[in-house]
Amino acid sequence: MGAQARVFVTRHLPGNALDRLTAQHDVEVWPERLPPPRAELLARAPELEGLLSLLTDPVDAELIEAAPRLRAISNYAVGVDNVDVEAATARGIPVGNTPDVLTESTADLALALLLGIARRLAEGEAFVRAGEWRTWEPGLMLGRDLHGATVGIVGYGRIGQAVGRRLEGFGCELLTANRPAELDDLLDRSDFVTLHCPLTPATRGLIDQAALRRMKPTAYLVNTARGPIVDTDALVRALHAGELAGAALDVTDPEPLPAGHPLLDAPNLLVVPHVGSATVATRERMANMAVDNLLAGLAGEPMPNQVTPQAP
Repeated sequence: MGAQARVFVTRHLPGNALDRLTAQHDVEVWPERLPPPRAELLARAPELEGLLSLLTDPVDAELIEAAPRLRAISNYAVGVDNVDVEAATARGIPVGNTPDVLTESTADLALALLLGIARRLAEGEAFVRAGEWRTWEPGLMLGRDLHGATVGIVGYGRIGQAVGRRLEGFGCELLTANRPAELDDLLDRSDFVTLHCPLTPATRGLIDQAALRRMKPTAYLVNTARGPIVDTDALVRALHAGELAGAALDVTDPEPLPAGHPLLDAPNLLVVPHVGSATVATRERMANMAVDNLLAGLAGEPMPNQVTPQAP
């Protein structure tokens, strides 16, 4: 299909992948640091033919309905929980994502969070900067060992398995669960629980008050998946009550956490700003995959990484 299409990209992407898109189509890139407001997306919808969205953009049924000319959606993420895939499928609009490419980088970060919360890295760094480090002390900043620990991996897909491979080098005993029904034994026995499942109706609020109370009071929770998999209020209560040794989060609910949010006052908490895939190489590869998906969809061809059913 040779005709130029009207395309909206909801943020600038690392690398030069967008140059390939602008060479073939009429592309507008949202220039701000923050995502485009809802009104901006809806204002562009009537003329929109291609959309390259981020996980921060709700591409819901209302937006899809407001875009009668839309024929390709490419999501710059492995998860597509921000896109109403059912509404897109009903319109015959292909939806693409960026799987595999971020697997190893996200697994690296999960390991960093496991070690960071267990060995109190953020707390120790703040301690030094505050001028509190006076001498070597036998009881200073005592943490927990990751090596030899029992680690529960919730969601044993690509990323969960990559985390498992890393933990084998630490001599960890691995417990895995892919369904909520398999969760109880994992929670009962694990010294660390790390989340790698997609956000679905079945996993929303999966780690709730009851789940947290099943965990050992000496156990740690790590989440590099999606914030709403954990009940934030229940996590705040568990940390304050000492029912959990600590938590390390790359994702939160809400995301980002507003200043003054109760979670930020909870003890034994390490939070980083959704940087699981944030390496130069990974983010540039994601951009290339997202552009490849969009170019294929606009050309009426199957996307290289398509989550909607492909036309027969």
